[in-house]
Amino acid sequence: MQVIPYTRRKVIITMQQTSIIKTKPHYAILDGLRGVAAIIVVAFHIFEAHAANSHEQIINHGYLAVDFFFLLSGFVIGYAYDDRWPALTIGGFFKRRLARLQPMVIMGMLIGAACFYFGDSAMWPMIHTVPVWKMLLIMLIGFTLIPIPISWDIRGWQEMHPLNGPAWSLFFEYIANILYAIGVRKLSKTALGIFVFIAAAALIQYAVTCKSGDLIGGWSINEEQLRIGFTRLIYPFFAGLLLSRLVKPGNIKKAFLLCSILLGVILFMPRIGGNDRVWMNGLFEAGSIIIIFPLIVYIGASGTVAGKFESKVCKFLGDISYPIYITHYAFIYLYTGWVSNQHPVNIGRAMLYGSMTFIASISIAYLSLKYYDEPVRAWLKKKWK
Repeated sequence: MQVIPYTRRKVIITMQQTSIIKTKPHYAILDGLRGVAAIIVVAFHIFEAHAANSHEQIINHGYLAVDFFFLLSGFVIGYAYDDRWPALTIGGFFKRRLARLQPMVIMGMLIGAACFYFGDSAMWPMIHTVPVWKMLLIMLIGFTLIPIPISWDIRGWQEMHPLNGPAWSLFFEYIANILYAIGVRKLSKTALGIFVFIAAAALIQYAVTCKSGDLIGGWSINEEQLRIGFTRLIYPFFAGLLLSRLVKPGNIKKAFLLCSILLGVILFMPRIGGNDRVWMNGLFEAGSIIIIFPLIVYIGASGTVAGKFESKVCKFLGDISYPIYITHYAFIYLYTGWVSNQHPVNIGRAMLYGSMTFIASISIAYLSLKYYDEPVRAWLKKKWK
Protein backbone atom coordinates (compact mmCIF):
# COMPACT_ATOMS: atom_id res chain seq x y z
CA MET A 1 0.00 0.00 0.00
CA GLN A 2 1.42 3.35 -1.05
CA VAL A 3 1.64 5.96 1.69
CA ILE A 4 1.00 9.47 0.39
CA PRO A 5 2.87 12.19 2.29
CA TYR A 6 0.68 14.66 4.16
CA THR A 7 1.74 17.64 2.07
CA ARG A 8 0.94 15.78 -1.14
CA ARG A 9 -2.41 14.64 0.25
CA LYS A 10 -3.17 18.26 1.07
CA VAL A 11 -2.36 19.31 -2.48
CA ILE A 12 -4.52 16.52 -3.92
CA ILE A 13 -7.43 17.46 -1.66
CA THR A 14 -7.07 21.12 -2.60
CA MET A 15 -7.03 20.22 -6.31
CA GLN A 16 -10.13 18.09 -5.83
CA GLN A 17 -11.88 20.92 -4.01
CA THR A 18 -10.91 23.35 -6.76
CA SER A 19 -12.22 20.95 -9.39
CA ILE A 20 -15.53 20.66 -7.54
CA ILE A 21 -15.76 24.44 -7.28
CA LYS A 22 -15.12 24.92 -10.98
CA THR A 23 -17.84 22.48 -12.01
CA LYS A 24 -20.49 23.75 -9.60
CA PRO A 25 -23.50 24.67 -11.77
CA HIS A 26 -25.22 28.02 -11.82
CA TYR A 27 -28.84 28.45 -10.93
CA ALA A 28 -29.86 29.46 -14.45
CA ILE A 29 -33.34 30.61 -13.42
CA LEU A 30 -31.93 32.90 -10.73
CA ASP A 31 -29.62 34.40 -13.35
CA GLY A 32 -32.63 35.03 -15.56
CA LEU A 33 -34.62 36.60 -12.73
CA ARG A 34 -31.77 39.01 -12.04
CA GLY A 35 -32.06 40.12 -15.66
CA VAL A 36 -35.84 40.47 -15.43
CA ALA A 37 -35.43 42.71 -12.37
CA ALA A 38 -32.70 44.78 -14.06
CA ILE A 39 -34.87 45.45 -17.12
CA ILE A 40 -37.78 46.45 -14.88
CA VAL A 41 -35.45 48.87 -13.08
CA VAL A 42 -34.65 50.62 -16.38
CA ALA A 43 -38.36 50.99 -17.17
CA PHE A 44 -39.04 52.15 -13.62
CA HIS A 45 -36.48 54.93 -13.90
CA ILE A 46 -37.83 56.06 -17.28
CA PHE A 47 -41.38 56.34 -15.91
CA GLU A 48 -40.05 57.95 -12.74
CA ALA A 49 -39.00 61.00 -14.76
CA HIS A 50 -42.71 61.76 -15.30
CA ALA A 51 -43.87 61.18 -11.72
CA ALA A 52 -44.47 64.21 -9.51
CA ASN A 53 -44.24 62.02 -6.40
CA SER A 54 -43.92 58.39 -5.34
CA HIS A 55 -47.69 57.87 -5.55
CA GLU A 56 -47.77 58.59 -9.29
CA GLN A 57 -45.08 56.17 -10.44
CA ILE A 58 -46.22 53.63 -13.03
CA ILE A 59 -43.93 50.85 -11.81
CA ASN A 60 -44.50 51.96 -8.26
CA HIS A 61 -42.29 49.56 -6.35
CA GLY A 62 -39.55 49.16 -8.92
CA TYR A 63 -36.96 50.33 -6.40
CA LEU A 64 -37.47 47.09 -4.44
CA ALA A 65 -35.50 45.37 -7.19
CA VAL A 66 -32.39 46.51 -5.28
CA ASP A 67 -33.54 44.57 -2.21
CA PHE A 68 -34.17 41.56 -4.44
CA PHE A 69 -30.64 41.91 -5.84
CA PHE A 70 -29.23 41.95 -2.31
CA LEU A 71 -31.11 38.77 -1.41
CA LEU A 72 -30.04 37.05 -4.61
CA SER A 73 -26.45 38.11 -3.98
CA GLY A 74 -26.44 36.68 -0.48
CA PHE A 75 -27.89 33.40 -1.74
CA VAL A 76 -25.37 33.10 -4.57
CA ILE A 77 -22.42 34.06 -2.35
CA GLY A 78 -23.37 31.40 0.16
CA TYR A 79 -23.90 28.79 -2.55
CA ALA A 80 -20.68 29.64 -4.35
CA TYR A 81 -18.28 30.23 -1.47
CA ASP A 82 -19.42 28.62 1.78
CA ASP A 83 -17.69 25.34 0.95
CA ARG A 84 -14.61 26.95 -0.64
CA TRP A 85 -12.95 28.30 2.46
CA PRO A 86 -10.72 25.28 3.14
CA ALA A 87 -9.04 26.13 -0.19
CA LEU A 88 -9.71 29.87 -0.32
CA THR A 89 -8.14 32.83 1.45
CA ILE A 90 -9.86 36.11 2.26
CA GLY A 91 -7.56 37.78 -0.24
CA GLY A 92 -8.55 35.27 -2.89
CA PHE A 93 -12.23 35.87 -2.15
CA PHE A 94 -11.85 39.63 -2.55
CA LYS A 95 -9.93 39.21 -5.79
CA ARG A 96 -12.79 37.15 -7.18
CA ARG A 97 -15.36 39.73 -6.12
CA LEU A 98 -13.31 42.62 -7.46
CA ALA A 99 -12.89 40.86 -10.79
CA ARG A 100 -16.63 40.27 -10.96
CA LEU A 101 -17.86 43.71 -9.91
CA GLN A 102 -15.22 46.38 -10.35
CA PRO A 103 -14.69 46.48 -14.15
CA MET A 104 -18.31 47.47 -14.75
CA VAL A 105 -18.19 49.97 -11.88
CA ILE A 106 -15.43 51.74 -13.80
CA MET A 107 -17.38 51.52 -17.06
CA GLY A 108 -20.47 52.95 -15.40
CA MET A 109 -18.47 55.93 -14.14
CA LEU A 110 -16.89 56.49 -17.54
CA ILE A 111 -20.28 56.53 -19.27
CA GLY A 112 -21.64 58.81 -16.56
CA ALA A 113 -18.74 61.22 -17.04
CA ALA A 114 -19.17 61.21 -20.83
CA CYS A 115 -22.86 62.09 -20.48
CA PHE A 116 -22.57 64.48 -17.53
CA TYR A 117 -22.57 67.87 -19.25
CA PHE A 118 -25.37 66.82 -21.62
CA GLY A 119 -27.61 66.62 -18.56
CA ASP A 120 -27.60 70.39 -18.05
CA SER A 121 -31.30 71.21 -17.73
CA ALA A 122 -34.03 72.70 -15.60
CA MET A 123 -33.62 69.71 -13.31
CA TRP A 124 -29.89 70.33 -12.82
CA PRO A 125 -29.28 73.96 -13.81
CA MET A 126 -25.80 74.18 -12.30
CA ILE A 127 -24.14 71.36 -14.24
CA HIS A 128 -22.52 73.76 -16.72
CA THR A 129 -20.80 75.56 -13.82
CA VAL A 130 -18.93 72.43 -12.70
CA PRO A 131 -15.28 72.61 -13.85
CA VAL A 132 -13.99 69.64 -15.83
CA TRP A 133 -11.25 68.93 -13.29
CA LYS A 134 -13.85 68.50 -10.53
CA MET A 135 -16.00 66.20 -12.62
CA LEU A 136 -12.94 64.09 -13.47
CA LEU A 137 -11.94 63.97 -9.80
CA ILE A 138 -15.41 62.70 -8.88
CA MET A 139 -15.07 60.12 -11.66
CA LEU A 140 -11.72 58.87 -10.33
CA ILE A 141 -13.13 58.61 -6.82
CA GLY A 142 -16.13 56.80 -8.29
CA PHE A 143 -13.82 54.17 -9.76
CA THR A 144 -13.03 53.12 -6.17
CA LEU A 145 -16.68 53.30 -4.98
CA ILE A 146 -15.53 55.49 -2.08
CA PRO A 147 -18.60 57.68 -1.43
CA ILE A 148 -18.28 61.43 -1.63
CA PRO A 149 -19.79 63.75 1.01
CA ILE A 150 -22.85 65.80 0.16
CA SER A 151 -20.72 68.95 0.02
CA TRP A 152 -18.90 67.53 -3.02
CA ASP A 153 -22.08 66.89 -5.02
CA ILE A 154 -21.81 68.07 -8.63
CA ARG A 155 -25.36 67.34 -9.78
CA GLY A 156 -27.81 68.38 -7.12
CA TRP A 157 -29.31 65.13 -5.85
CA GLN A 158 -26.84 64.63 -2.99
CA GLU A 159 -25.76 61.24 -4.34
CA MET A 160 -22.66 59.53 -3.03
CA HIS A 161 -21.86 58.81 -6.70
CA PRO A 162 -23.33 61.68 -8.76
CA LEU A 163 -21.99 60.34 -12.07
CA ASN A 164 -23.73 57.01 -11.59
CA GLY A 165 -26.39 57.02 -8.92
CA PRO A 166 -27.05 53.25 -8.68
CA ALA A 167 -23.42 52.68 -7.65
CA TRP A 168 -24.59 53.33 -4.08
CA SER A 169 -25.93 49.78 -3.94
CA LEU A 170 -22.54 48.41 -5.05
CA PHE A 171 -20.95 50.30 -2.18
CA PHE A 172 -23.26 48.43 0.20
CA GLU A 173 -22.72 45.19 -1.72
CA TYR A 174 -19.01 45.43 -0.98
CA ILE A 175 -19.74 46.08 2.70
CA ALA A 176 -21.85 42.91 2.81
CA ASN A 177 -19.07 40.95 1.10
CA ILE A 178 -16.54 42.22 3.63
CA LEU A 179 -18.79 41.32 6.57
CA TYR A 180 -19.33 37.87 5.10
CA ALA A 181 -15.64 37.20 4.52
CA ILE A 182 -14.26 38.42 7.82
CA GLY A 183 -16.81 36.86 10.13
CA VAL A 184 -20.42 36.16 9.20
CA ARG A 185 -19.45 33.14 7.11
CA LYS A 186 -18.29 31.47 10.34
CA LEU A 187 -21.67 31.78 12.04
CA SER A 188 -23.67 28.63 12.59
CA LYS A 189 -27.10 28.33 11.05
CA THR A 190 -28.65 29.09 14.42
CA ALA A 191 -26.53 32.18 15.03
CA LEU A 192 -27.10 33.41 11.49
CA GLY A 193 -30.83 32.78 11.90
CA ILE A 194 -30.93 34.94 15.04
CA PHE A 195 -28.98 37.67 13.25
CA VAL A 196 -31.38 37.58 10.29
CA PHE A 197 -34.41 37.64 12.62
CA ILE A 198 -33.12 40.80 14.32
CA ALA A 199 -32.43 42.36 10.91
CA ALA A 200 -35.98 41.52 9.81
CA ALA A 201 -37.40 43.18 12.93
CA ALA A 202 -35.33 46.30 12.23
CA LEU A 203 -36.56 46.33 8.64
CA ILE A 204 -40.20 46.08 9.69
CA GLN A 205 -39.76 48.75 12.35
CA TYR A 206 -38.29 51.23 9.92
CA ALA A 207 -40.71 50.45 7.09
CA VAL A 208 -43.88 50.96 9.16
CA THR A 209 -42.69 53.97 11.19
CA CYS A 210 -40.81 56.09 8.64
CA LYS A 211 -42.53 59.26 7.42
CA SER A 212 -42.46 58.27 3.76
CA GLY A 213 -43.88 54.79 4.22
CA ASP A 214 -41.36 53.28 1.85
CA LEU A 215 -37.76 52.07 1.68
CA ILE A 216 -36.60 54.47 -1.00
CA GLY A 217 -33.11 55.73 -0.28
CA GLY A 218 -29.60 54.76 0.71
CA TRP A 219 -27.64 56.84 -1.80
CA SER A 220 -26.40 59.76 0.33
CA ILE A 221 -23.80 60.10 3.06
CA ASN A 222 -25.92 61.35 5.92
CA GLU A 223 -27.42 59.67 8.97
CA GLU A 224 -30.88 59.10 7.53
CA GLN A 225 -29.74 57.74 4.17
CA LEU A 226 -27.08 55.50 5.69
CA ARG A 227 -29.66 54.01 8.01
CA ILE A 228 -31.92 53.27 5.04
CA GLY A 229 -29.02 51.76 3.12
CA PHE A 230 -27.94 49.43 5.92
CA THR A 231 -31.55 48.49 6.71
CA ARG A 232 -32.09 47.54 3.08
CA LEU A 233 -28.81 45.62 2.94
CA ILE A 234 -28.52 43.59 6.12
CA TYR A 235 -31.73 41.58 6.08
CA PRO A 236 -31.95 40.57 2.41
CA PHE A 237 -28.25 39.82 1.90
CA PHE A 238 -27.86 37.67 4.99
CA ALA A 239 -31.32 36.14 4.61
CA GLY A 240 -30.15 35.04 1.19
CA LEU A 241 -27.03 33.57 2.77
CA LEU A 242 -29.13 31.71 5.35
CA LEU A 243 -31.48 30.49 2.65
CA SER A 244 -28.55 29.04 0.71
CA ARG A 245 -27.65 26.97 3.78
CA LEU A 246 -31.16 25.82 4.60
CA VAL A 247 -32.80 25.36 1.24
CA LYS A 248 -33.25 21.93 -0.24
CA PRO A 249 -34.45 22.74 -3.74
CA GLY A 250 -37.49 20.81 -4.87
CA ASN A 251 -38.68 20.16 -8.40
CA ILE A 252 -41.00 22.97 -9.45
CA LYS A 253 -42.17 23.14 -13.05
CA LYS A 254 -42.34 26.40 -15.00
CA ALA A 255 -40.38 28.05 -12.21
CA PHE A 256 -38.93 30.85 -14.36
CA LEU A 257 -42.36 31.95 -15.57
CA LEU A 258 -43.87 31.70 -12.10
CA CYS A 259 -41.04 33.63 -10.47
CA SER A 260 -41.08 36.32 -13.15
CA ILE A 261 -44.81 36.85 -12.62
CA LEU A 262 -44.42 37.02 -8.83
CA LEU A 263 -41.53 39.45 -9.12
CA GLY A 264 -43.44 41.59 -11.61
CA VAL A 265 -46.52 41.71 -9.35
CA ILE A 266 -44.44 43.01 -6.45
CA LEU A 267 -42.51 45.59 -8.45
CA PHE A 268 -45.56 46.83 -10.41
CA MET A 269 -47.83 46.94 -7.35
CA PRO A 270 -49.43 50.40 -6.97
CA ARG A 271 -48.83 52.42 -3.83
CA ILE A 272 -50.81 51.07 -0.88
CA GLY A 273 -52.59 53.04 1.84
CA GLY A 274 -52.42 56.57 0.43
CA ASN A 275 -51.12 59.57 2.36
CA ASP A 276 -53.20 58.85 5.46
CA ARG A 277 -51.93 55.32 6.08
CA VAL A 278 -48.37 55.25 4.79
CA TRP A 279 -47.54 52.46 7.23
CA MET A 280 -49.55 50.07 5.06
CA ASN A 281 -47.19 50.59 2.15
CA GLY A 282 -44.22 50.12 4.46
CA LEU A 283 -45.71 46.87 5.74
CA PHE A 284 -46.24 45.68 2.17
CA GLU A 285 -42.63 46.41 1.27
CA ALA A 286 -41.27 44.74 4.41
CA GLY A 287 -43.45 41.69 3.79
CA SER A 288 -42.32 41.49 0.17
CA ILE A 289 -38.66 41.55 1.15
CA ILE A 290 -38.95 39.24 4.15
CA ILE A 291 -41.38 36.65 2.73
CA ILE A 292 -42.06 36.95 -1.00
CA PHE A 293 -38.52 37.53 -2.27
CA PRO A 294 -37.09 34.49 -0.42
CA LEU A 295 -40.02 32.46 -1.76
CA ILE A 296 -39.19 33.58 -5.30
CA VAL A 297 -35.54 32.61 -4.83
CA TYR A 298 -36.56 29.22 -3.43
CA ILE A 299 -38.87 28.53 -6.36
CA GLY A 300 -36.20 29.70 -8.81
CA ALA A 301 -33.59 27.46 -7.19
CA SER A 302 -36.03 24.54 -7.31
CA GLY A 303 -36.76 24.79 -11.00
CA THR A 304 -34.94 23.85 -14.16
CA VAL A 305 -35.02 25.67 -17.45
CA ALA A 306 -37.55 24.24 -19.86
CA GLY A 307 -35.78 23.66 -23.14
CA LYS A 308 -33.09 25.43 -25.13
CA PHE A 309 -35.02 28.63 -25.69
CA GLU A 310 -35.66 29.29 -22.01
CA SER A 311 -32.05 28.35 -21.28
CA LYS A 312 -30.82 30.93 -23.78
CA VAL A 313 -33.20 33.57 -22.42
CA CYS A 314 -32.04 33.01 -18.84
CA LYS A 315 -28.39 33.07 -19.86
CA PHE A 316 -28.80 36.28 -21.86
CA LEU A 317 -30.74 37.99 -19.08
CA GLY A 318 -28.25 36.85 -16.47
CA ASP A 319 -25.27 38.00 -18.54
CA ILE A 320 -26.59 41.51 -19.14
CA SER A 321 -28.28 42.04 -15.76
CA TYR A 322 -25.34 43.62 -13.96
CA PRO A 323 -24.10 45.66 -16.97
CA ILE A 324 -27.63 47.03 -17.46
CA TYR A 325 -28.01 47.99 -13.83
CA ILE A 326 -24.64 49.69 -13.47
CA THR A 327 -24.57 51.58 -16.80
CA HIS A 328 -28.17 52.57 -17.57
CA TYR A 329 -28.51 55.56 -15.28
CA ALA A 330 -26.33 57.87 -17.37
CA PHE A 331 -29.09 57.72 -19.98
CA ILE A 332 -31.78 58.15 -17.33
CA TYR A 333 -30.12 61.41 -16.29
CA LEU A 334 -30.35 62.61 -19.89
CA TYR A 335 -33.96 61.57 -20.28
CA THR A 336 -34.96 63.06 -16.93
CA GLY A 337 -33.24 66.32 -17.85
CA TRP A 338 -35.09 66.41 -21.17
CA VAL A 339 -38.44 65.82 -19.46
CA SER A 340 -37.74 68.65 -17.00
CA ASN A 341 -37.29 71.06 -19.92
CA GLN A 342 -40.68 70.26 -21.48
CA HIS A 343 -43.71 72.36 -20.55
CA PRO A 344 -45.87 70.40 -21.07
CA VAL A 345 -44.39 67.07 -22.10
CA ASN A 346 -45.41 65.89 -25.56
CA ILE A 347 -46.60 62.32 -25.05
CA GLY A 348 -45.53 61.19 -28.51
CA ARG A 349 -42.00 62.51 -28.10
CA ALA A 350 -41.80 61.14 -24.57
CA MET A 351 -42.71 57.67 -25.83
CA LEU A 352 -40.10 57.95 -28.59
CA TYR A 353 -37.29 59.25 -26.40
CA GLY A 354 -38.23 56.92 -23.56
CA SER A 355 -38.09 53.94 -25.93
CA MET A 356 -34.75 55.14 -27.27
CA THR A 357 -33.45 55.43 -23.71
CA PHE A 358 -34.62 51.90 -22.94
CA ILE A 359 -33.05 50.44 -26.09
CA ALA A 360 -29.82 52.41 -25.64
CA SER A 361 -29.52 51.19 -22.04
CA ILE A 362 -29.76 47.54 -23.04
CA SER A 363 -27.58 47.97 -26.14
CA ILE A 364 -24.76 49.76 -24.31
CA ALA A 365 -24.92 47.18 -21.54
CA TYR A 366 -24.57 44.33 -24.03
CA LEU A 367 -21.68 46.00 -25.86
CA SER A 368 -19.96 46.74 -22.56
CA LEU A 369 -20.38 43.11 -21.54
CA LYS A 370 -18.97 41.61 -24.73
CA TYR A 371 -16.20 44.05 -25.58
CA TYR A 372 -15.10 45.16 -22.14
CA ASP A 373 -16.39 43.26 -19.11
CA GLU A 374 -15.87 39.68 -20.28
CA PRO A 375 -12.36 40.32 -21.73
CA VAL A 376 -11.25 42.23 -18.62
CA ARG A 377 -12.58 39.57 -16.28
CA ALA A 378 -10.86 36.86 -18.31
CA TRP A 379 -7.59 38.80 -18.13
CA LEU A 380 -7.93 39.31 -14.37
CA LYS A 381 -8.78 35.67 -13.83
CA LYS A 382 -5.65 34.63 -15.72
CA LYS A 383 -3.50 37.20 -13.92
CA TRP A 384 -4.81 36.27 -10.46
CA LYS A 385 -5.07 32.52 -11.08
